[in-house]
Amino acid sequence: MSVFVAVDQIDKVFELTGGGQYIALKGIDLQIKKGEFVSLIGHSGCGKSTLLNMIAGLDLPTDGLVTLEGQRITRPGPDRMVVFQNYSLLPWRTVRENIALAVDSVLNGMPAGERKAIVEKHIDMVGLRPHADKQPGMLSGGQKQRVAIARALAIRPKLLLLDEPFGALDALTRGNLQEQLMQICEENQVTAVMVTHDVDEAVLLSDRIVMLTNGPESKIGDILEVDIPRPRKRMEVVEHPSYYSLRSEMIYFLNQQKRIKKIRARKTAAISRHGLEKVNLEIGFLPLTACAPLAIAKEKGFFTKHGLDEVNLVRESSWRGIVDGMSGGYLDAAQMPSGMPMWLSLGGNKNQPLPVVTSLTMTRNGNAITLAKRFYDEGVRTLSDFKQYLLRTRDQRHTMGVVHPASMHNLLLRY
Repeated sequence: MSVFVAVDQIDKVFELTGGGQYIALKGIDLQIKKGEFVSLIGHSGCGKSTLLNMIAGLDLPTDGLVTLEGQRITRPGPDRMVVFQNYSLLPWRTVRENIALAVDSVLNGMPAGERKAIVEKHIDMVGLRPHADKQPGMLSGGQKQRVAIARALAIRPKLLLLDEPFGALDALTRGNLQEQLMQICEENQVTAVMVTHDVDEAVLLSDRIVMLTNGPESKIGDILEVDIPRPRKRMEVVEHPSYYSLRSEMIYFLNQQKRIKKIRARKTAAISRHGLEKVNLEIGFLPLTACAPLAIAKEKGFFTKHGLDEVNLVRESSWRGIVDGMSGGYLDAAQMPSGMPMWLSLGGNKNQPLPVVTSLTMTRNGNAITLAKRFYDEGVRTLSDFKQYLLRTRDQRHTMGVVHPASMHNLLLRY
């Protein structure tokens, strides 16, 4: 499929009241295909709604451009309809009249009978026939949001934009509306972009999930492809093999962004004293015995003794956290397996080479192979026994677990 919406290297800069600038978005590059459902996710303040507003034409990028079917977006238009979290309905008009207002304004060249038929069709589409003559004040939150969705779709937009459309709804109403929205989008081949904070909602509705880093200068941190086939049912999606891996990936990303925010708040401009290039360092570690030299150096004041006055030890939960910290620049150094510096330098992380300096190897000892109980039952007691077992079962497939591609565990097991 060809590119339907193109966001081409856009920056968004806001002028501050007291002078200076705030760079909200930096170098955003995104292509959306026709019929695709894309979700934008990230922490508050990362620029999700700002990006959505620029696609809608409600705001313009400071640099770069946004196009729809090759045409530059410079202002709002009926080919892009936005569904807001606050419904945005006229309180003195009924459900039917709110939808008709949009249809009569945009499709005014169409005969009145056809316009009326479109209004009635969309009332039925969102299941509001019993409430068609009620004003918004007589409707529940979920019913109001259905009116907003019907109004948006009734004018046949090329692109549907949703800004946290279900954020204010209770769980049951939200779930029902999510399924209705999926059905409507699939039946009408709607192209949609949605802002959300809900990881489960993103997995359920999306073809792709765009994850934005924290501001200022928010960027696209990663894009997840959702390979769960359609049509999808909310209660069945959780049974798909990819569901929990996608969900875990988003939660990991959001947690990392939260931690990065805390570290950046602590981390001031580079300080140089005592003839050293920098004395305020963030050093990552995993709570393993190999981190003992770092912990002792911190507790015994060795860093301070050598002029490193502001060293923070940052506990990570996995080697991936160490890698992301080094790649993202919010860790200055880290305890890591001896093979990891070379792995990083050669582009082992997403084929992006990151030259690093390794000053010493803390340990290569203490590694062992841990086998499942069935090996013990097979008589495997020593490394020699294990070797003989592998030779006897060379026609079978054996799976070994390692903590990281660059770990000593991997090297030793291969040896």
